[in-house]
Amino acid sequence: MRAIAVSEYGATPALMDLPRPEPGPGEILVRVIAAGLNPLDWKIAEGMLKDSVDVPFPLILGRDGAGVVEEAGEGVTRLRHGEQVYGAFAMVERGLGSYAEYALVREDGPVARMPQGMIYTQAAAVPTASATALAMVDQARIDTGQTVLVVGATGGVGQGAVQLASRAGAKVIATARDDMAGTMRRLGADETVDHSAGDLNRQVLAVHTGGIDAILDTAGDTRSAEHLAQLLRPGGTYISTTWSVNPDSLEAKGLRGVNFQTQPSAELLDRLSDLIDAGALRVRVEREVPLERAADALADNRLGGARGKTVLRI
Repeated sequence: MRAIAVSEYGATPALMDLPRPEPGPGEILVRVIAAGLNPLDWKIAEGMLKDSVDVPFPLILGRDGAGVVEEAGEGVTRLRHGEQVYGAFAMVERGLGSYAEYALVREDGPVARMPQGMIYTQAAAVPTASATALAMVDQARIDTGQTVLVVGATGGVGQGAVQLASRAGAKVIATARDDMAGTMRRLGADETVDHSAGDLNRQVLAVHTGGIDAILDTAGDTRSAEHLAQLLRPGGTYISTTWSVNPDSLEAKGLRGVNFQTQPSAELLDRLSDLIDAGALRVRVEREVPLERAADALADNRLGGARGKTVLRI
């Protein structure tokens, strides 16, 4: 089968012809139609797991995908041959990922039926980013009447967080340049602030003089997190997906800080499917590229500045 893999950590991802995996007991073989690209993919290729997981090479990249159940292993009952599914299909300990014509996932793992009416390239963009956004909003305990700042709002996780925080009843401030301000407002943001137009704290406090209740940060570093935390009212919450907050330091100031990482699960995917089917969550695919151009797409993603999700057509 065709797959994008690396022969060692740090190697340039390349198109390879590799054996098709076979499903064992409790496993599902998925014929992948589209794969979603995440920053985690190039981080793994560069060696993020080298000290924690014994990874075989060549290592097929990719985590998110959407496709069709091709074959079910012994004991599988939840999903059947021919069903349209989406989820997180990475098995790095076996060298397997979603940037391939076929991928494996456990039946009790992060896989679910696709939302009704959703096409494969959209569904492949959902699992990691949207599951992270949903879990972030849950973790922050966003509620009606709160004011929430979403940092990195134009990326895949950020766009989901804007929609879900707004749905929870919060007033949402999204970080976005002027050319994305309209998109953010259509997704549910009440206001936008542009980091390129000056200090974010000054811009936010000009309107919200008493501070805000929560920050959902998908982009900041430690220095920016320390600065932005000054916006929080007593009892406020700072959630970081880049592990940039110091929870002890914030606790001493009467604030809650959480360095956050989530794993997609069947439960989260089913919740996302319900939200998508109800029209309460939209996923913006910024770019579709063929599998052969995966290396270029990963390099572009590494530069940052995403305004939606990149999806590989398998």
